[in-house]
Amino acid sequence: MNLGLSVAHLFEEIGLVCVSMSIITVQLGQCGNQIGFEVFDTLFSDSHCSQGLCSKRENEAYQASCKERFFSEEENGVPIARAVLVDMEPKVINQTLSKAAQSGQWKYGQHSCFCQKQGSGNNWAYGYSVHGPRHEESIMDLIQKEVEKCDSLSGFFIIMSMAGGTGSGLGAFITQNLQDQYSNSLKMNHIIWPYGTGEVIVQNYNSILTLSHLYRSSDALLVHENDAVHKICAKLMNIKQISFSDINQVLAHQLGSVFQPTYSEEGSSHYRRNPLGIDWQVRPPLPGLPTRGKMSLNKELHFNTSIANTVVLRGKDVHSADLGGFKEPALYTSWLEPDNAFSVWRTQRAFSKYEKSAALVSNSQFLVKPLDMIVGKAWNMFASKAYIHQYTKFGIEEEDFLDSFTLLEQVVASYRNL
Repeated sequence: MNLGLSVAHLFEEIGLVCVSMSIITVQLGQCGNQIGFEVFDTLFSDSHCSQGLCSKRENEAYQASCKERFFSEEENGVPIARAVLVDMEPKVINQTLSKAAQSGQWKYGQHSCFCQKQGSGNNWAYGYSVHGPRHEESIMDLIQKEVEKCDSLSGFFIIMSMAGGTGSGLGAFITQNLQDQYSNSLKMNHIIWPYGTGEVIVQNYNSILTLSHLYRSSDALLVHENDAVHKICAKLMNIKQISFSDINQVLAHQLGSVFQPTYSEEGSSHYRRNPLGIDWQVRPPLPGLPTRGKMSLNKELHFNTSIANTVVLRGKDVHSADLGGFKEPALYTSWLEPDNAFSVWRTQRAFSKYEKSAALVSNSQFLVKPLDMIVGKAWNMFASKAYIHQYTKFGIEEEDFLDSFTLLEQVVASYRNL
């Protein structure tokens, strides 16, 4: 059972950057559109930084690879984001389009947006059962048009909240449609975990419904917790009045540091063809086969047991960095050898304004506690029938809630038993 990143396959790698695989980003709801803008802005700014740490040829290859992945180009030379913007209210989409156009450096496509005049009222059921079927054809047509612009499609990066109505409910519906229509392309959902203190009274209902549906239709869930990012802004960046813009910029930098081009293997001069190419398919041992002896070190030091870890190193000294600690057997479940569970990507091309940077993407027990907490809070509300009528009137029955509870409790149990 995979809650963190669990990408089932690697795409083949090829030489240089004349061909790269493109990603189509689907920005859903207020959260998805605001983060999506910051991601594209970060990717563009980084790829056009003047870098003194790598050769001119390498920098040009890096820029070309980034552009092919995330942007297409119009005749006037302004890069256009490979993106579809969806919201049920026009305000945020209009602001997002305007900010991109004002930058003068890149923009969104003229016909890449879908919005209506009525939101989902923070109701997952309304987004999933009403807006989804009603607007399915229009939204999927926009996505199809973006697909047709790609020489080679890597997959879809879907940015959404899981606590509201449009991003979560409609997001789950669109992801299921993408699975049905593009079953051979990767679907990676970037989901924003809500603040523990609560933004929306029914956020725990919305969250369990989102997670259970994505678990069935998405290839990978890439999770950011609002509380964790808020802490980065406060403690590491010393921001006094933290805004959503501050949080979104941190998210964008973290995503950019993972998704920008890296070399395909040690000593290679070829950038990875597929930016989402993490082979994290989990293959538990067959019953009866011996497993590696498990040390108790992780229990003593309170490590989160991992299924897989990928470290991305950029900039100065990337080839001399000591990563031996990531191969410590105690970090991993007993039925996986560290060599099979750990990978590292490197490039001397620095990211953004940083001389050197490191990013860790981990599939581990990290989310067990917050997931268990959300399931518990949702169950307490469900047991007292609180707000259930807001969902049943749009076709989400009590049985659907029970199915979601059952699946997510199995996920929690599977991760606890690593």
